[in-house]
Amino acid sequence: MNRFVSIDIVRGAVMVLMAIDHVRVFAGVPAGGSTPELFFTRWVTHFCAPAFVFLAGTSAFLYGRKVARAQLAKFLLIRGLGLVLLELTLIRFTWTFNFDYAHYTLAGVIWAIGWSMVILAVLVFLPSRVVAAIGVAIIVGHNMIPNIEDPSWLLRVLYAGWMFEAGSVTIVVLYTLIPWVGVMAAGYAFGEVFQFPPEKRRRICLAIGLAAIVLFIILRTTGIYGDPRPWERPSFLGFLSTSKYPASLQFLLMTLGPVLLVLPLLENARGRVARWLAVFGQAPLLYYVLHIPLIHGIAVLISLVRTPESTGWLVANHPMLPPDVPPGYMWSLPMLYLVTAVVVVLLYFPCRWATRSRAR
Repeated sequence: MNRFVSIDIVRGAVMVLMAIDHVRVFAGVPAGGSTPELFFTRWVTHFCAPAFVFLAGTSAFLYGRKVARAQLAKFLLIRGLGLVLLELTLIRFTWTFNFDYAHYTLAGVIWAIGWSMVILAVLVFLPSRVVAAIGVAIIVGHNMIPNIEDPSWLLRVLYAGWMFEAGSVTIVVLYTLIPWVGVMAAGYAFGEVFQFPPEKRRRICLAIGLAAIVLFIILRTTGIYGDPRPWERPSFLGFLSTSKYPASLQFLLMTLGPVLLVLPLLENARGRVARWLAVFGQAPLLYYVLHIPLIHGIAVLISLVRTPESTGWLVANHPMLPPDVPPGYMWSLPMLYLVTAVVVVLLYFPCRWATRSRAR
C-alpha cells in the first residue's frame, strides 16, 4: 500500500495536540475556562479524536485494497479486541499509577477505537456506499436519541456514558461507541476518495470540508439541532463550546470539516516539520502507549521538586475521578506547553526508530 503523506501528517499533528491535553490533566489545569488562553488550550485538542478515528477508518480501507476482505476483517477484529484489552489494562495503569482496577477502570478513546474496529470488521463486507450511509446516519441522527434517567450498562457503553458495574469492577465510560462507530465507518467509506486522481480528490475534500463547516455555522447559529449545549450569545467562546461526551453532530462538523479541508493541501507537503509530523503519524499506537506514562512520570518528578506534599494526587484515578487539585499544585500555561514540547521531542526518537524498522 502506498502511503498518503497527508494522512500521516494530519495524524501526526493531532498526536502532538493530544499531548497538550494529557499534559493538562497532570498539570491540574481545568478543561477549558472563561479566558481565551484556557479555553483554546482545551479547544484545540478537540480535533484529535475525530481526526484520528476518521482516518483510522480511511487507513483500514486503504489496507483493504491490498488484501482480501476476509483478511481485512480478521485484522480489524484482532486489532480491535487487542486495543480494548490494552485500554483496560496497561493504559489504565499509565493514567493512574495505581492498581485499584476494581474501583476504577477507564474506557477511553482506545476502547472506542477498538470496538469500532470490531464493528467495522463486519461492515467491510458491505459496499462502501452502504458503509458511508450507515456512518453518516449515525453521525447525523444520534442527537435524536433521548436522555434516559437510569440507563442500563449497555446504554452507557453505547451512548449515555459514565459508570457501571461489571461484576466487582467499576468501569467509567468516557468515549461511548455512538457516534464513534459512525465516524470510523464514514472514514472507511471516505477511503474511496483516495482512489481518485489528485485533482478530483482535492475538489471532493474541499467540497465536503466546506459543507461541514457551513452546516456547523448554520446549526450553531440557529440552535435547531445537533448539540445539547446551546450557544450563549454573543460569546464567541460559547459558539465554539460544543459537546464532546458524547460527541455531538455540531462537534464533529466543527472538527472534521477543517481536517478534510487541510488533507489535500498537505499531499505535497515537504520540509522538516512535515517529515517530523509524518513520523508520529506512521507510529500512532506506539506514540499513544508511550506518551501517557512519559507525561505522568515527568509530572511526578516535577511535583517531587516543586510540591512534594501534593505528589500523592498523581496516583489518583486520572483523568476522570481524581480528587480536587491540591492548593498550589496547578501549573502555569507556559510550564504546561514547555513540558508538552519536551514530551513530543522525546517521543520522536522511538517513533522514528519504529518507522525505520518497519520500512526495513
